[in-house]
Formats: sequence, C-alpha cells, structure tokens
Amino acid sequence: MAPEECPAAQKKVFFFDIDNCLYPASAKVHHRMADLIHDYFERHLNLSTEEAVALHRQYYQNYGLAIGGLMRHHEVDPLHFNSEVDDALPLDALINPRIEVTRLLQDIDRSKVKLWLFTNAYVNHARRVVKILGIDHMFDGITYCDYTTLPFVSKPQEEMFAKAMMEAGAHNMGDCYFVDDNYNNCSMAEKLGWNSVHLVEEDVPIPTEQASKHQIKHLEELRRTFPNLFKEGSRMDGLGCNGVE
Repeated sequence: MAPEECPAAQKKVFFFDIDNCLYPASAKVHHRMADLIHDYFERHLNLSTEEAVALHRQYYQNYGLAIGGLMRHHEVDPLHFNSEVDDALPLDALINPRIEVTRLLQDIDRSKVKLWLFTNAYVNHARRVVKILGIDHMFDGITYCDYTTLPFVSKPQEEMFAKAMMEAGAHNMGDCYFVDDNYNNCSMAEKLGWNSVHLVEEDVPIPTEQASKHQIKHLEELRRTFPNLFKEGSRMDGLGCNGVE
C-alpha cells in the first residue's frame, strides 16, 4: 500500500472498514478476538471470566475499543496488548480471499475514486487481514488506530474521521463514501455528511432505526447504492436478482 499520508487529491474517497466488512462476520474473527481480550483481562487484571466479559463490554461501549479503557484506567501498554490479542489471532485459519470482493474493488472507477482502508485496528492487524484477502495492493492507503500516539483516537470519534480525511486527502464531506458494519461508526459518518452505508449481514439483527441513509446486506449492493463510482458496464454485472451473485 501507499504511505498513509498522500497529497491532496480531487478524487472522491471510498473508505472501507476491514473487520466484519471485507470478510463476513461468520469467519468468527471477532469471537476469537473477544476470547483473547477476556483472557488478557483475566491474566493481567486478575479478574474472573464473568468480570472480564463485563469490563470488556463496558470499555467497548465507553471508548469503542477495549484498549481505550485499559490505557485510561490500568496503564496497560497498548503494544503489549496488541501483541497478545490482535497479533495472536490465527487469521490464516479464519479468513480467505473472496473473489466477489476483489471483483467489486476492481470495478470501482479509479479515475474518479481513491480507495482507502479505515479501521479501528492497529496497523499490524489491518495489513495482515488485507494481505491474506489478497487485496492489499488495491488500496491507496490506510487510516488506523495508532496505539503509539497518545491519547489515540478511534471511530466513532469525530477526530478519527477528520484524521481519515486528512490522510486520504479529502477536503469535502460529500466526497467521502464509507461502508462499515458498526452502527455507531455509520451514524457518526452520516452525521458528519459522509455518504455512509451500514452493512448489516443477513444473520445480524436489523436495527430499529437505520444508522445511515443506506443499509445493505452484501457489499455487492454498493454497485446499486453508488452506481456513479463504478465503471460503465460493471455497475450491475455482479448483481443477481436478489442483489447478490
């Protein structure tokens, strides 16, 4: 991938979340990560399993990331946490390249659009995932949660969206397109004026109130949602009668 900071560009920028977005939630990466987080809480904070689960949930709700609470309240080294959680995930055994995602990215009109990764993960995990998926070369850059810069920011903080725009060289909210599986992230993007899409897979409960104007079940539906971003002749090629292949 290109360096994280690029010169300002006139192109629109399509920001893609990574986890549970470029690969399905059924891969269970989130579940394996949660297990490692709970184990970390138990070992390093001397908590029971029940206490670890409850504290993880509390920190996730309050700060968007478990590490956010660990740093604020327990002075945990974020890189040590990362080494025992994200870096310890057996990603090669959990995820595989997805031809439909590769084809979708290939069909985006790169003369109009810059592709950018936008994740709350640390850079190690982000790069591992897109490399395994075989799509690392298709993105112009990445905005990630930088554990080495304190205090760090993460989605859905408004500062994180500003950081992403700065690093991707986007100047106008209306030129920012965004897909994420997280409700709060999409809600913030919508609030800021981004073209936000909430990915809610078929086996995930549908929110009572949509996070953003656009809500989809499959990434392929992006062709229909934002046809102006795709090459002529490819806008509906990947869609069957139900919006999927």
